[in-house]
Amino acid sequence: MTTVRLLLSMAATNQWHLQQLDVNNAFLHGDLNEEVYMLMSPAIRQWFSKLTSTLLSLGYNQSASDYSLFVHTKDASLTFLLVYVDDVILTGNDLDEIDKVKAFLDTSFKIKDLGVLKYFLGLEVARSTAGIYLYQRKYTLDLLHDFGFVDCKPVKTPLVPKSTYKLRDDDALLPDYIEYRKLVGRLLYLTSTHPDITFAVQQLTFSDSDWAGCPDSRRSVTGFCIFHGDCLVSWKAKKQTTVSRSSSEVEYRALALTTCEVQWLHYLLNDLHHPVTTPTALHCDNNSALHIAANSVLKIGPNRSVRPENR
Repeated sequence: MTTVRLLLSMAATNQWHLQQLDVNNAFLHGDLNEEVYMLMSPAIRQWFSKLTSTLLSLGYNQSASDYSLFVHTKDASLTFLLVYVDDVILTGNDLDEIDKVKAFLDTSFKIKDLGVLKYFLGLEVARSTAGIYLYQRKYTLDLLHDFGFVDCKPVKTPLVPKSTYKLRDDDALLPDYIEYRKLVGRLLYLTSTHPDITFAVQQLTFSDSDWAGCPDSRRSVTGFCIFHGDCLVSWKAKKQTTVSRSSSEVEYRALALTTCEVQWLHYLLNDLHHPVTTPTALHCDNNSALHIAANSVLKIGPNRSVRPENR
């Protein structure tokens, strides 16, 4: 979803045209290159391969940072095509090129032209003079209805501050854990437009950083938010893969993960012909981690503050 949000951010900033289309019976267009002896054919892979070769023949370039993104440039003309299975977003400053690629795809595959982008993968899109708004109202109402929470009262805080959850040996297993997994999965998708519930949903999966925040695994949680101009385009709250022995180490790992995300966004922006020419500011609230990051010689050594349970 980060690519979608970044592309829409650029469309809003540059006042690009924004349209969408759907490919009819997409899986039937893929070409099998070998005999397949299985109940389910690799239709998705073959369809995407066929679409890719078709777009490349039309002069589009496939992004190396996100294979679902295709770019067409000619002089001052910029056109971007973002694909998710059979759903396609088209944006750019050249309406003639957008109409041209739609006509070409309709000839090749038969498409349904959905006009101005309004609904994409459960995300509702509203555009005004102030910008582009993403929300998931229908998705949220469906989720509340499916799990019996329609009549619940809303609250402004999704989680009690400083709360932790610990599994006990005498805890009874859920009678239907599949339903719980469905709920968590749908809540995870809801974070596509709701960064405010990201940390709370992460707690449900038992998966800013907190030191040894999980009482079961002693692993900490990394959190970051990345802006493109004034638009929040990427965020995450995720349990770290290793146990850290100090708060400085936790924050340093969070900085490293955020740096990787920023670098990937730089690559993506370069593919979108909007290269970043100035350093990206990275903010952190831990002075020790900042000193470590600024000093290539200084390392996190064995002499550090460690909780007894983390040793």
